[in-house]
Amino acid sequence: MGNEELTLKGESELTTLVPEKLPLDIIHNDGRIAVINKPAGLTTHPAPSCPTGTLVHRLIHHFPEIRDMDEWRPGIVHRLDKFTSGLIAVALNEHDRLAMSAAFAEREINKTYLAIVHGIPEREFGEIDAPMGRHPIHKTKMAVVLKGGREARSEYKTLWSDPAGLASLIKVKIHTGRTHQIRVHMAHIGHPLVGDLVYGSMPHARWEQEHPQLAELAQRQMLHAYSLAFTHPESGEELSFTQTPPKDFIDMLKKLNKSVQRVGLIGMPCGGKSAVLKILAKNKIPTFSADESVARSYEKDGAGWELLRQRFGNRFIDPDTGSIDKSALFVAMRENEDLRREIMNIIHPIVQHDAEEFFKAHNNEPLAVAEVPLLLEGGWHDKKLVDAVIGVRTPEEKRTGELRKKRGLDLETLAVFDSWQWDEKTKMDCCTTIIENDGDLSKLDSETDRILEVLATLRKEKEIAFENHIEELFSPDKD
Repeated sequence: MGNEELTLKGESELTTLVPEKLPLDIIHNDGRIAVINKPAGLTTHPAPSCPTGTLVHRLIHHFPEIRDMDEWRPGIVHRLDKFTSGLIAVALNEHDRLAMSAAFAEREINKTYLAIVHGIPEREFGEIDAPMGRHPIHKTKMAVVLKGGREARSEYKTLWSDPAGLASLIKVKIHTGRTHQIRVHMAHIGHPLVGDLVYGSMPHARWEQEHPQLAELAQRQMLHAYSLAFTHPESGEELSFTQTPPKDFIDMLKKLNKSVQRVGLIGMPCGGKSAVLKILAKNKIPTFSADESVARSYEKDGAGWELLRQRFGNRFIDPDTGSIDKSALFVAMRENEDLRREIMNIIHPIVQHDAEEFFKAHNNEPLAVAEVPLLLEGGWHDKKLVDAVIGVRTPEEKRTGELRKKRGLDLETLAVFDSWQWDEKTKMDCCTTIIENDGDLSKLDSETDRILEVLATLRKEKEIAFENHIEELFSPDKD
């Protein structure tokens, strides 16, 4: 007892490396150091779980001189995750491999990555100093740990966020080289990488439900080794390389930028906004009405009903229907300006929430239009809640005449509604484009068609501007 001898026998799945005659995107080769643009999906070096089809197998075909170096990782001085694309340096002899490995260990190599992350980081610039180690439960994962972790430090800069706030393009510089460092650090601050099913499974699942087209594009974690700079181990020359991200990365950015064009529709009371909204709906364009949103919220147990009841008790509750008595509410608002402002401050956030949900629900459409009479007064354009504002301009005699009569309003009531809004000139001066409602319905139809062409042009210009913008962002001279 106690003197037993235990022998374990097993067979490695790794066999002799066999060169694979497959393409290799060689960015630099001076006979001593090569820099490769690794495609996403290619494992760096062989392992029992991946004995063939790695970058190393391609390297020994293109650079047979490295075969006599490390048995399984010849020339490899650092690695990239299988699904990370971009620049990786390879030493072509043992002397330079040792020198480059030491430079990496001493943090003398500058590496910068581009990543697309969920959401918008709170700060444009940020530093994450959070030690990392094995996940305490899931041993195949890394994690930020309170004890026993190794130093891990990353810096990031937000370069761009999509209009809907779904994702952001960031640039990350790592000062340490821990396994999965960027993926873990960004998840740690609440912004995991798009497509990362290991560290960002929950936001990806939400995308699959709410934004399936984006989720379909995210076939891997959106991480790209963008730049690599180091001192040549032999010549001492400072070398610097950059590589534009691959097509799937660019396609994701373009798709994010194609979020629905959020259009606000405004105008004076009895100005024809509802008629324009009907024309848009007839053209299969998603539409939203603030008046309908308010009406729903005033129904019994609606959001507006609940908040007004909490504030004023049953003062504005219709005893017959149990809903808000809109007539009584209007009279009170008309007689007391402070009360009107208080009620507006209660109801406006409800309308804003409904409109934001409306735009989200139609995120895959080219455009969606929300008719919100007090959009400008509520500062929606300043808060970037809409991308464009359409104004409906109507001659005063038409607005206070035939259109007022169709609405069943008397002149005094119309004047009250007018007094609660900016004057027409101020409104129209803030608009992206204007529909002239100075004719019959046929004229209004053609005016609306003209505006749709204007909006289509704006979308195209935005697309072109964005392509130029990302080209500039990926410029080697861009800080």
